[in-house]
Amino acid sequence: MSEQSLRQSPPSSTRRTPGAPPDVREPAHAPVAHMVRGGLVEGVHHGSVVVLAADGSVEFQAGDIEAAFYPRSALKPLQAVGLLRAGLPPLDDASLALTAASHSGAAVHLSAARRLLRSAGLTEDALRNVPDLPYGAEEREEWLRRGLGPTRLAQNCSGKHAAMLITAQARGWCLDSYLDPGHPLQWELAAAVEDLTGQGIAHVTVDGCGAPLFAVSLHGLTRAAARLATAAPDTDEGRIAAAMRAHPEMIAGEGRDVTRLMRAIPGMIAKDGFEGVQIAALPDGRAVGVKIADGADRARMPVTAAALERCGLDPRILAPFAAAPVIGGGEPVGSLRAAGTLAPHSAP
Repeated sequence: MSEQSLRQSPPSSTRRTPGAPPDVREPAHAPVAHMVRGGLVEGVHHGSVVVLAADGSVEFQAGDIEAAFYPRSALKPLQAVGLLRAGLPPLDDASLALTAASHSGAAVHLSAARRLLRSAGLTEDALRNVPDLPYGAEEREEWLRRGLGPTRLAQNCSGKHAAMLITAQARGWCLDSYLDPGHPLQWELAAAVEDLTGQGIAHVTVDGCGAPLFAVSLHGLTRAAARLATAAPDTDEGRIAAAMRAHPEMIAGEGRDVTRLMRAIPGMIAKDGFEGVQIAALPDGRAVGVKIADGADRARMPVTAAALERCGLDPRILAPFAAAPVIGGGEPVGSLRAAGTLAPHSAP
């Protein structure tokens, strides 16, 4: 689907006129994390970071927060709002959280995805996402121990795809082509992304799971996260946020840093995305967005923790997320942590 065809799509009844799309350019990233070994900086990760105050103003920024980029799975909470707006049938909170998840493939996730499909009389055969092994390390190990191979249900986006299918069925739309960027369901999801970010979509491609992926800015994505976190409970945005808060284990999985972060900070909603993307937002509107330029996941959470500290959160709560050990000879000899203007008081 081209940018032009997206803009010619039929408007949703809830769609607001978005602002201009972000510029498509190579982002001017800045140093945001250092890997320090034995007191020397061995590696540097560049990226972009934005911290929003409760009133929505930019309190801190590093790198390029206005260039178009792909949020990857950090877009899922916005897409989940779009599914509700498009007519997703009523779901319990755990199932609703799964629609915004990159799940580990634990039994609780797979059974919830099956229930979503069965609620519409569908089976795993209706899914069009790519087959994969479970994303969680322990879940994948157990899966392989049982002699199982990749399946569509085990793939970490199966909750979103199941929700897309049952929404399409509820609206009487074609199921086989639900991933086509020209499908009415994808028009609705694009409209929700534009509404929540407050900007037009700059580019459309295909995500790893096979679903359309919309390019926005890091600023716009973080603004959308704040909108979900502050929404009234009777709104679609508020329903998704409430489900995420009630069931952080469904958003990622036991032991995963996103689930741990939401449990550590009551009221927070958080979502990660491949290639070093993270958003997190508090009920009062404070929010952070992170993009690691080289996609290194190891830098994502230390940078996020530093950004959240700039929001005024207790560094003692953030300490488990703020640094990753660097190992030498089987012992810690340094750490990977936020750097540059993001962490002015950190060690080099």
